[in-house]
Amino acid sequence: MGYTREAIKGISWLGAFRLFTRVLSFLRTIIVARILSPTQFGVYGIAALVLSLVEILTETGINVFLVQNKDNVDKYINTAWIVSILRGVLISLVIFLSSFFVSAFFRTPDALPLLMLVAVVPLIRGFINPSVARFQKDLQFHKEFYYRSGIFLVETIVSIVLVIIMKNPIALIYSLIAGAIFEVIISFWFVKPVPIIEFNKKIFKEIVSHCKWITGTGIFGYLFQNGDNVVVGRVLGTSSLGIYDMAYSISTLPLNEISDIVARVTFPVYVKISDDKKRLRRAYIKTILLTALFTLPILLLFLLFPEQLILIFLGANWIQATGILRVLAVFAMISILGSPSGAVFYSVKKQKYLTVISAISFVVMITSIFPLINRFGLIGAGIAATLGSLATLPFMIYYLIKVFR
Repeated sequence: MGYTREAIKGISWLGAFRLFTRVLSFLRTIIVARILSPTQFGVYGIAALVLSLVEILTETGINVFLVQNKDNVDKYINTAWIVSILRGVLISLVIFLSSFFVSAFFRTPDALPLLMLVAVVPLIRGFINPSVARFQKDLQFHKEFYYRSGIFLVETIVSIVLVIIMKNPIALIYSLIAGAIFEVIISFWFVKPVPIIEFNKKIFKEIVSHCKWITGTGIFGYLFQNGDNVVVGRVLGTSSLGIYDMAYSISTLPLNEISDIVARVTFPVYVKISDDKKRLRRAYIKTILLTALFTLPILLLFLLFPEQLILIFLGANWIQATGILRVLAVFAMISILGSPSGAVFYSVKKQKYLTVISAISFVVMITSIFPLINRFGLIGAGIAATLGSLATLPFMIYYLIKVFR
C-alpha cells in the first residue's frame, strides 16, 4: 500500500496549521516586541527556558511510543494518562522550588514571579488526554489541524490582550495557562477514548523500557538548543539574552516549521514501511530533497536582508540582532537537513542513535561557546551552535547507512 497520497495530505494539513499559527505568532511577536523591551522579553525567556528544561528532563516519550506501536494503543491510554499527571505534578514542584535559585543565578529578581506562576502550566498540561497521539498515528492530520489551531488561537488572543493591558511579561505566562486549560477541556471533548484512573504495572514497565532513550535524546537536545541561551544570559546579561532569543526565534522559526511538518508526517508513514528498507531509504531521500527545496529560499532571505527584515518587523530597538541573525540562519539550515533522520531512527526504534547525536552536538557547542563569546560576543554564541550542528553530520550519515542496510 502506498502512503504518498496520505503524506501529501498530511503535509497540506500541517502546512496549513503551521501557516495559520506562525502568522499569528509572527503578529504576536511584532506586537510584543513593540510593547515590551528586550530586557522584559529576556525575563520571560528565563521562565520559558526553565519550563522547557524541566519538561525535557522528565520526558516520558509516551506519544512517540504510541505512534511507534503498530498494535491498538487503547490499552495503554489509562496508564499513560496517570504517568502524564504524575509528571506534571513533578515538573510543577521542581520549577516552583527552584525559582529562587534560578532568579539568583541569572541575577534577575524580576523573573521570580514569572517562574513561580509558570509552574502552574505543566500541572495543567499533565491532564491532557494521551489519545491525542492517535491523530498522528492514524494519519488524521485534518483533525489535528482543528484541534491545535483552536488551542493556539486562544493562547494568542489572550497573550496580545493581556500584554496590551498589563505591559508586563507576566501576561505571556497567563496566556500559557489559558492555552493549557483550553487544551485539557477539548482533549476530553473531541478525542476518544477518554482515559480513566487505572494503572497497569506491566504496561508502565513497557512504556519505560521503550522510552528511556527518548528521555536521553530530549535532555541532550534541550541542552544543545538552550545551552547557548543560558551562557548568553549568564555572561552577557538579560538584554543580550532577549536579543539573542529574538534573533533565534526569527531565523529558525520559518525554517524549523517546514522540517517539523515533514518530520511529523513522515514519522508515522516511516513506521508503516519500516520493514522494507529500500522503500524507507527512497522515502527518506525524497524527504531531504523536499525539505531543501522549501528552505533554501528562506535561508537566502535571512542571509541577504537581515537588517531590513528587523527594521520592518521588529523596529530599531532590535537592530543589534542583525549579525547574529545571519549566523543563526546558517545554523537552522544545517539542522533542518539533518532533522528527517530523526523520523527514520524513531520509526525503526533506534532512539539511542539520536541520543548519541544529540550528546555530540551539545559537547561541541558547550566547549566552544565560551571562547567564541569572549571573542565575538553574541555572534560567537551562534557560531558555537553552528559548529555543534555540523559535528553531528558524519555520525548521522553513519547511522543512516546502518539502518538502510
